[in-house]
Amino acid sequence: MSAGLLVLRVVVGLLFVGHGTQKLFGWFGGSGISGFARLLESRGYRPARAMAVLTGLSESGGGLLFAAGFLTPLAAAALIGVMVNAILAVHARRGVWNSNGGIEFPLTNAAAATAVAFTGPGRLSIDHAIALAPDHVRAGVFALALGLVAGLAVFATRATRPAGASGVPGGATAA
Repeated sequence: MSAGLLVLRVVVGLLFVGHGTQKLFGWFGGSGISGFARLLESRGYRPARAMAVLTGLSESGGGLLFAAGFLTPLAAAALIGVMVNAILAVHARRGVWNSNGGIEFPLTNAAAATAVAFTGPGRLSIDHAIALAPDHVRAGVFALALGLVAGLAVFATRATRPAGASGVPGGATAA
């Protein structure tokens, strides 16, 4: 079981590292902070640059911790939070299947992070090596709850209209 968890953690975690570094540094064909911030701003996120950094750090940092099996519930929560937000902001309106840009891929990533949080990272992990072994059910509930709350909270901060669409800075509506 530990070997399987290692494979799952390393593959999913390192793919998140790659995805995060696309945003942070423009690696692997990514747009970097400036390009990703422009995309986030067009989708109503403010302040866009800070949100771009937060997203990139959540993906790359959470992915690195997840791959190493270190602070696994927190790593899983970071990945779940980013995926919940991505599902709500981009993918939900496109249906289920990835071929249509739907929720299939981010939901699979969130499910993998959740599953590892509930089972623990296995013997081949830093958590195991340093005897950091929380109750797996509690750790899974913690990771899932924190990820859901974080993803929903970030999504809720979005402006409902692009900047300037209402004539009020930041896209806020006049009361």
